[in-house]
Amino acid sequence: MREPAVAGLFYPAERRELIRQIERCFVQPPGPGELPGKAGGERDVLGAVVPHAGYVYSGYYAAHVYRLLGEQAKPECVVVLSPNHTGAGSLIAVSGEDWRTPLGVVRCDRERVERLWRECSVVDLDESAHRQEHSIEVQLPFLQYIYGEFRLVAITIALAELEMLRELGSCLSEICGDCLVLASSDFSHYEPAEMAEAKDRLAIEAILQMDEAELLRRVEEKGITSCGHAAIAAAIAALKGRASKAELLSYGNSGEVTGDHSSVVAYAGIVFRR
Repeated sequence: MREPAVAGLFYPAERRELIRQIERCFVQPPGPGELPGKAGGERDVLGAVVPHAGYVYSGYYAAHVYRLLGEQAKPECVVVLSPNHTGAGSLIAVSGEDWRTPLGVVRCDRERVERLWRECSVVDLDESAHRQEHSIEVQLPFLQYIYGEFRLVAITIALAELEMLRELGSCLSEICGDCLVLASSDFSHYEPAEMAEAKDRLAIEAILQMDEAELLRRVEEKGITSCGHAAIAAAIAALKGRASKAELLSYGNSGEVTGDHSSVVAYAGIVFRR
C-alpha cells in the first residue's frame, strides 16, 4: 500500500475538511464557480494537464478540468503521468501498489501495470520513485471526489528524452487506450507573473497544437521552468491517434492567492478532446 506522503501539507488530512477544500476549489474564484453536474453521456475528454501544488494555490485551476470530467462518463482506468521531484528510483517508473488517501483506497490496475513493465522497454516497476512523490498523490482526492472508485496506473518520469517519451506514449496507447490520461504539471516557477505567463504561453501553444517535440524544444530553448513537461509530452504522444484537439480551460498563478506577483508558480488546466 502506498500511504499518503503529503496529506496535511498539500491538502487536508481529515476526510470532511478535505471534501470541503475540494468543493471550495470548485465554487470559489478562480475556480469554475460551481460543483460538477450529474455525470453521464459520452466521454469526449480523453486526457488533461492538471496542476499539482497545494490545493489552496492550484486546486482552483485543477477544478476546471475536474468539473468537466465529473460531468462525463467515468473511465474504468486513469493513467496519471508525473514528474519525479525527488530523484529517487527509475527514470520511468510505474507503481504496482494501491494508493491510500483520506477519501479511501485507490486500486492499482494491476493487469495494465503488469503489461506495461513487461512489454514496454522504457518502463520499470519501481515503488521507490513513488514513495515521497506528491504530484500523483494530489490528483487522487479530486478523482475520488468525481468518480468514487476507479483503477489507477501511476507513472513518474525523470527525463525529457523525446524518443523514450514517444515509446512510452505508444505503449500507453496500446495497453491503456481506453483510459483517461492525465499529465500532472505546474508551469513556470518563482518568476515574476508577467515573465512566467509570457514563457508559459509558448509552452501552452505547443500543447494546444499537440506537438510534443515542439513543447520540449521550447521548454529547453526558452528556459521554461515547468516541472512536468516530459509527462505532458508523453500524454500527447499517447493521445495523438485519438484526440483531435486541445483546449485551455484555466491559467493563473500563486500570486492570485498570496498577492505577491513578484515570484509566482503558474498553473494551467488543459483538456484533450476526442
